[in-house]
Amino acid sequence: MHSYGRTRSAPSAARELAYEKYSEIYPIRRHGRGDGDILLCRKGSHAAGHAGRGLEARRDHLLDPAELFEFTASEIAGNTYERLIGFDLKDVSKIHGEVAESWTVSPDGKTLTFKIRQGKKFASGNPLTAEDVAFSLQRAVILDKSPAFIIGQFGFTKDNVKDKIKQTGPYEFTMELDKPYAPTFVLYCLTSSVASVVDKKLVMQNEKDGDMGYNWLKTKYAGSGPFTIRDWKANEVVVLERNPNYEKPTPLARVIYRHIKETATQRLLLEKGDVDVARNLNPEEMAAVSKNPDIKTNSGVKGGVWYVGLNQKNPNLAKPEVREALKYLVDYSAISDTIMKNQAEVHQTFLPKGFLGAIDDKPYKLDVAKAKDLLTKAGLPNGFSMTMDVRSNSESASIAQAIQQTFAQAGVKLELIPGDGKQVLTKYRARQHDSVIYRWGADYQDPNTNADTFAANDDNSDNAKAKPLTWRNAWDPGPLTAKTRAAVTEQDPEKRAAMYQELQKAVLKDGPFIIMMQEIEVMAMRKNVEGVIIGPSFDTNFVSQAKKN
Repeated sequence: MHSYGRTRSAPSAARELAYEKYSEIYPIRRHGRGDGDILLCRKGSHAAGHAGRGLEARRDHLLDPAELFEFTASEIAGNTYERLIGFDLKDVSKIHGEVAESWTVSPDGKTLTFKIRQGKKFASGNPLTAEDVAFSLQRAVILDKSPAFIIGQFGFTKDNVKDKIKQTGPYEFTMELDKPYAPTFVLYCLTSSVASVVDKKLVMQNEKDGDMGYNWLKTKYAGSGPFTIRDWKANEVVVLERNPNYEKPTPLARVIYRHIKETATQRLLLEKGDVDVARNLNPEEMAAVSKNPDIKTNSGVKGGVWYVGLNQKNPNLAKPEVREALKYLVDYSAISDTIMKNQAEVHQTFLPKGFLGAIDDKPYKLDVAKAKDLLTKAGLPNGFSMTMDVRSNSESASIAQAIQQTFAQAGVKLELIPGDGKQVLTKYRARQHDSVIYRWGADYQDPNTNADTFAANDDNSDNAKAKPLTWRNAWDPGPLTAKTRAAVTEQDPEKRAAMYQELQKAVLKDGPFIIMMQEIEVMAMRKNVEGVIIGPSFDTNFVSQAKKN
């Protein structure tokens, strides 16, 4: 059993459930602000590209990088902590050091040696050294919270991590892996929130009963990023304040995140100038504010994809011709242009744009005649009946209804079964669905995060330990599993990218997934606001260089 296959299942399930539950993160709270501040309003559910457990359910576990695995918390971490490694937001294939100055890989490919930039300081004033970096990575593995698998998948455990990740000099440390993984795989994982560097001295000053400062850091701050966290109240507000020790001072003294649940209220406050940025306006509201000369919009693609999963335990759906027919019975353009306007764009492969090796092939469009021909070849000239489990939110319900209508044109009778997020996910995990409509968000910026779940299945039995999306849909991808495993050890980035391109084409043609769209995030903001960046991942929406002219 591969560790990177085994560890993916639990956090993935938690992440999907939470997408339904992000409605109570930052309610309104009055804070005074001046010209050196920017105020962002949002309802918290779709603001970043990553998902985790609902903040309203885990309101005491927001701020610790070793545990946070939610949309908004990850975005906050991206603006307040630094990671070992970063990437070019316009070209994700370009990796650079953030806290790391440089790194080397041993001849056997199993040991990475990192040199840390000298002269960096935490907000506390403590110097940032290799000791802090090694401690931060060790701590994430030892605490073993939801995102720990991102680091742990390289063979690190609570028992061995202090021997495998260790400081070798004031500004140098090593990581000894259990096998020679692709360096890009390791480095991309070190760009994630769980690899944020925390201030060891400050954290350990607040340790109790051997918890490595966990109970303290849940609601406190110990980073070196451009902003500090000055104030936080779950379900109310987050206030970020300029970090005076950061090497590139922020133009703004303060950034305030407020939760405003009603999008109509967000629009009103934006139009009045009472907030600077609105994050969750619906298509009609975006169209209206775009006509306002005092407001502008900004957008960017994120790492989430919308898909329909087809359970291969259903004998009809197990036929390759039927799977292909259904891919021709979705009006992708109509859904993205109307229901998901400003929220998603047509995308049909499992790697989102911006990932190493991502392709943008779009062979499918609504073609009823072709679908009917494929159904006839499958022995179903008059169509068949099936069900679809749908979460009771407006986007999922509307997309499902559109699919129901186009399926019917080829005689496929689709019964929609609505349910809350927990009901739908529980049934999906148990492989008791015919089909299900869902959104998948990447855990980290490496292509393995999606290939591991869309193209690999080590054990398709009902009692399997690893339960990726392939398993949930009872699909054995055959040789694709071995090819997925080989891709994480390919040392040459170009060859590795080509391997993922091959995997995407194979899943696109034969897989039990109708991948429909890639998520887009759109912000509306006052015309005088500059420098708010919508990055490709859940934690790269940056406000560190935002300013108001």
